Amino acid sequence: MSATNPQSPPPHPAPRKQRSGPVVPHAPVWHQRLAGGLVFALLRAITLTIRFRWDDRSEIINRPPTGPVIFCTWHNRLGLCMEAYRIFHKIRPSPGMAAMVSASKDGGFLAAILQWFRVQPVRGSSSRRGPQALLELTTWASRGYDLAITPDGPRGPCEVVQDGVMSLAQLTGLPIVPFSYHAQWKIQLKSWDRFQIPLPFTRCEMRSGEPLFVPRETTAAQREVLRQKLEQRLRRLSLE
Repeated sequence: MSATNPQSPPPHPAPRKQRSGPVVPHAPVWHQRLAGGLVFALLRAITLTIRFRWDDRSEIINRPPTGPVIFCTWHNRLGLCMEAYRIFHKIRPSPGMAAMVSASKDGGFLAAILQWFRVQPVRGSSSRRGPQALLELTTWASRGYDLAITPDGPRGPCEVVQDGVMSLAQLTGLPIVPFSYHAQWKIQLKSWDRFQIPLPFTRCEMRSGEPLFVPRETTAAQREVLRQKLEQRLRRLSLE
């Protein structure tokens, strides 16, 4: 018989396997593509009945910029943002638009909708695949594409600007154009962002704010000041 040492330490548990590798975005599945087409058709039908008015504080309608810009709107105002871009694109044609969309399964549904609008979805967020998405967006900008981002998405807090849009503006040197709208008749969901669904035949005021630049040499403290300024401009544009 072999003697046992009562003071010998217990065996160490087997180490847990760490997950590694890049995050692969969830591609839209067939039912998301089908639902995306239905949402696209519904939005286009609703916008045909809406009476629009522009409050063009950025003057992108009267004096369109010659190069790409970064459009920035709250997550709860996504309902009519593509109609606003369609009007802008008529005035100043460009190769198109690329928009940041969450890499999650829910983001796959939004990506399917954007594809119907001929917008290039770039998958990523502050919590998943963020750095890769920013690099992809800079590539699209170098091709002349306008960019779009919801600074409080995909999880909130509601109407709080996260740092991603500031990093994107600093990397690309492009101006951030804040955009929002006020629809008189709408349904407001009880979701985290209080998402707004405009109703047919409503009056809607489209609002674009003064562009904001983030110079490449901006320090962290200066960038925080600019972040707060962008947040204030977006909130003013969204006042009911």
